[in-house]
Amino acid sequence: MRTTLISLMLLLPWLASSQDTIPSFSLDGAIAYALEHNYSAINASRDLVDAQKQKWETIATGLPQITGAVSYQNQLKQPVSQIPAEFFGGEPGTYQEVVFGQKQSMTATATLRQQIFDGSYIVGVQATKTFLEYSQNSMEKTELEVRKSVVEAYGNVLLAQESVQISERNKATLEKNLYETKRIYENGLGDEESVDQLQITLSSVDNQLKNAKRLELITLQMLNLVLGLPIETPTVLTENLDDLTQRQIDLGLLDSEFTIENNVDYKMALNLNEQRALELKLAKSYALPTLNAFVNYGGNSFSNDFSFLNSGQQWFGSSILGVDLNIPIFSSFKRSASTQRAKIALDKAKTQFTEAQAQIRLQLESAKSDYILAIEQYGTFKENLELAERIEKKNQIKYAEGLATSFDLRQAQTQLYTSQQEYLQSMVDVINKKTELETILNK
Repeated sequence: MRTTLISLMLLLPWLASSQDTIPSFSLDGAIAYALEHNYSAINASRDLVDAQKQKWETIATGLPQITGAVSYQNQLKQPVSQIPAEFFGGEPGTYQEVVFGQKQSMTATATLRQQIFDGSYIVGVQATKTFLEYSQNSMEKTELEVRKSVVEAYGNVLLAQESVQISERNKATLEKNLYETKRIYENGLGDEESVDQLQITLSSVDNQLKNAKRLELITLQMLNLVLGLPIETPTVLTENLDDLTQRQIDLGLLDSEFTIENNVDYKMALNLNEQRALELKLAKSYALPTLNAFVNYGGNSFSNDFSFLNSGQQWFGSSILGVDLNIPIFSSFKRSASTQRAKIALDKAKTQFTEAQAQIRLQLESAKSDYILAIEQYGTFKENLELAERIEKKNQIKYAEGLATSFDLRQAQTQLYTSQQEYLQSMVDVINKKTELETILNK
């Protein structure tokens, strides 16, 4: 007994700390957490930082560049040259073998290069702004998609949990009915068909319950994945499906002012137009000359031994200042074809931009219609559920009094189960359809 108490005392702090670490989220809390920890959101943030670095990388290519070079040579076998011997007072017609220079040499140079004019560089710098805007818009779209995914996953978990609770209540009611019917049949006051009918219904509900429990686990794992948590995390949801649905009914949203320029798909289509326009400018820039300047300074040293690092070693300095001018003259119409292709791509982008605007407006009207339908169906299915519950209750009473057959009861129960699932799904649809509308409105 004492050992058991000691073990419990040791386990209590661990259990308390484990409970403290179990994450719990409201819907808004889950969205806020996912925007920071979702895998796609994290990589979208990295893409934005990468775009900022790429912007500076492009700008830096037009700024001064300094490079250094060191070259060392050791002539293992020096070349021999023959010179007429008479140069040294020798006999005419004979030659003297001579080795020029020293065996080892080293050269060190530093070069400064500066781009003076390059049309493609100017266009490239302009393109960095468009690319950075594209990355920002891409991150915004990712965040909207993450938000939508969290709402859907959160709603699916609540749906699965409600399904489990309803199926458990249905099963308990059926088990009670089956028990009472068996007792009546065993006492010779009922028929075997009634028992069989209830047994069929119970088996069906039992399978639904097992499936609902499996879905509860799977949907929770899917929510954890969207949140950026380990999928085995026992995450707790603090929202109630019915209360959450009531909060999502906002007919004023249908009259919200729509500014298409705020829509992320519009922004990205506009980015594509700007990109194609810059590609056309880039193609044209290849017909312009480029001008670059450079200056270098270096030194050469020679020795028969490796003494180049000695303080007394003699070095011979040299320096060059120069400019490079490249003028495109004739490319067999290659540049012309490239420019024409860029112009075609720009025209296509303009057409796509016009189409994108029409699609966005159509998506808005469709999302409004779907949202209204979801609200209307929610009201209808709620009323249907109340009616189905009353019908099933009446059939329970009639069956108990012998005024209804087991077939009538089973039919009423099946209708009730269908109404329950339709009602639950209608609540999730209201939540999801509102999110889709808010995504288009960029709310």
